[in-house]
Amino acid sequence: MIGGVNIRPVVTLLAIILCLAIANSMVISSSVYAQQQQQYSFITKWGSKGQSGFGKFSQPTGITIDSKDNVYVADGASLSNKIQKFTSNGTLITQWGNLGFGPGSLTNPKQISIDSQDNVYVTDSGSTETAVQKFTSNGTFITAWGSLGLADGQFVVASGIGVDSKGNVYVADFGENNRIQKFDNNGNFITKWGSPGTGNGQFINTADIAIDRSDNIYVADSGNDRVQKFDSNGKFITKWGSTGSGDGQFQVPIGIKTDSSGNVYVGDQGNDRVQKFDSNGKFITKWGSTGSGDGQFQVPIGIAINSKGLVYVTDLGNSRVQVFAPS
Repeated sequence: MIGGVNIRPVVTLLAIILCLAIANSMVISSSVYAQQQQQYSFITKWGSKGQSGFGKFSQPTGITIDSKDNVYVADGASLSNKIQKFTSNGTLITQWGNLGFGPGSLTNPKQISIDSQDNVYVTDSGSTETAVQKFTSNGTFITAWGSLGLADGQFVVASGIGVDSKGNVYVADFGENNRIQKFDNNGNFITKWGSPGTGNGQFINTADIAIDRSDNIYVADSGNDRVQKFDSNGKFITKWGSTGSGDGQFQVPIGIKTDSSGNVYVGDQGNDRVQKFDSNGKFITKWGSTGSGDGQFQVPIGIAINSKGLVYVTDLGNSRVQVFAPS
């Protein structure tokens, strides 16, 4: 009480304001700290322009990593048409594939995935008879399926591919079909979902697929500039993204992968960057810009994450693979 005036309510109000200010400051500091912890730094790169020769790429597209952290890269243009296998540091181990039609031959391989046995699955977008091919980790042909068409098990353009924990194979059917098809590991058709459009569960150009440890399916819906998430039977869960260059926006998202924590990485082709989200689409961080320097891209099209959390990106226009680490 001062001068007959009760100041206790004023003091209480000031205390509340001070506490809120401190709490807000802590939230901001925590947010800034989290952002600082989510930066990615360039580690190394390999590859140079060329249609033949070890470690040379014409247009590197898909990329995947096996249980030993070996790296597989699909080179899908002109006379290359091959799969190259590297150590985690970029030393070539082996390669396979040649231009042609039929088992073991490739005509514009796009994306690539691996199962728990380290078998390698490749979408061969130029093939009219063997749209999906399966190999051992050393390139020995196992089986193939998928012809040109609109029926179950057929494709207009087989693009993205992923394998779930049960060995089921999901293939993005790019173009007129605009759908996802699900097969067992021998290519027997199981189910499908999707149609052309902008609604939930519809697509305009299904570019790539990622699968998390719970077997949820993430689709890079490149024509709609968004990511859609489904369960393993195709039930729609959520979506995120819009057209633009802001955080969480895309200009033709192409490559997509998940890490062991369920975070989602998207190759944002038109913005020449990689964006990282949590499993519900909350933006975490981004890196990259247009160019040919370290950490820059000219069409980042394929993404893979190894057991140590290193992120491998195929940089199509620069004919190389770049590797990044969280810092």
